[in-house]
Amino acid sequence: MITVRDLLAQKGESLQLESLTGEVGFDRKITVPEISSPGLVLAGFTSRFLSKRLHVLGETEIAYLRSLTAAERERSLDGFLKPDVPCVFVTKSQTPPRELVQMAREREIPLIRTKLKTAEFYRRITPYLLEVFAPSTTVHGSLADVYGVGLLFVGRSGIGKSECVLDLVERGHRLVADDVVHISQRGTDVLIGRAHELSYRYMEIRGIGLVDVSALFGIRAVRQQKRIEVVVELTDWESAGDVDRTGLDAKTTKILGVELPHVIVPLNPGKNITVISEVVAMNHLLRYSGIDAAKTFNARLLRRMAEQRELREYLVEDYE
Repeated sequence: MITVRDLLAQKGESLQLESLTGEVGFDRKITVPEISSPGLVLAGFTSRFLSKRLHVLGETEIAYLRSLTAAERERSLDGFLKPDVPCVFVTKSQTPPRELVQMAREREIPLIRTKLKTAEFYRRITPYLLEVFAPSTTVHGSLADVYGVGLLFVGRSGIGKSECVLDLVERGHRLVADDVVHISQRGTDVLIGRAHELSYRYMEIRGIGLVDVSALFGIRAVRQQKRIEVVVELTDWESAGDVDRTGLDAKTTKILGVELPHVIVPLNPGKNITVISEVVAMNHLLRYSGIDAAKTFNARLLRRMAEQRELREYLVEDYE
C-alpha cells in the first residue's frame, strides 16, 4: 500500500505529473494496483463502479464532460468523485472543467495532470503499480544467472552457497543476490529475485569478508534482477537421504504459491558443485525446449526390454 504522495515522489518525473489541486489529499492511500477510466460512471451508471481504483480521464471523458450543461456536469461528477476514490488523472495536458477541479478540491481528492497521452500513461504506470503491489517474500540464499537460467541456491548456513556462486561468477556467469534474496511475484507464475539495495554487488565469503564482485570481475558479472527458474538445494551427504538418480521423479517446491523445479545436490569432498550447477541450468534449457534426457533414456530402455521379450517368445516357440 502506498499514498498519492509516494506515487508522486517515485514516478512524478517519469510520468510528467502536476497537481491541479495543490497538496490536497496527498496522504490518501492507494490500496489496489488497478487503474482504469470511469466509462459509463460519468453517464450515471454507478452500480458496478470500482471507486477504489485509480481513475484516468482521457480526451473522450473530458470531451463528454464538456458536452454537458453545468448542472448535468455536476450530477455526473457527483456520482464519480466518491469518498474512496484515491486519485484522478487527466492526460495529454488537457484543461479539465472548472466543476471537476472545484469538486475534487472540496472532497480532497487529488486531481493530477500528465503531459503523456492516455495509452502511454497506462503503459508506464501499470508495471509500477504491479511491482508495488506484487506479493513478495525474502529467502536466505544466493541467486545467480547461469546460461540465462536463474538458479536460487538454498541450504543451511555455511554449506557453501556463496562460494559456489563466486566460482560461477569466475567462470563468466552473473551474480544477482547473495545471502538475502528479495522475491516478488509477477503475474501468476513468474518470480523475480533481486538483492537488497545495500548488498547489491557484494558477497560475503567466509574467511575473507565482503567482496565487491563488480570491482573484481567487471560490471558484466552482476545484474540487478533475474527470474527464478530452478531451486538448487545444497545439503550434507550424510543427511541427504534418498536422492533422485534418474531424473524421472522430478521434485518441485513452491515459493509464493508458484511451483518451481527443485534439485537436491548432496555435497561430499571433491564434488565439483560449479559444473553440476552449470549442468542443472543447461538441463533446464533442454527440458524447456522439449528434450528430457531421463524420459528419453527410459523410453529407450522400455523399448529394448520389449524387443528382448519378443525375441525370447520367438525362440521359445521356434521348434525347428
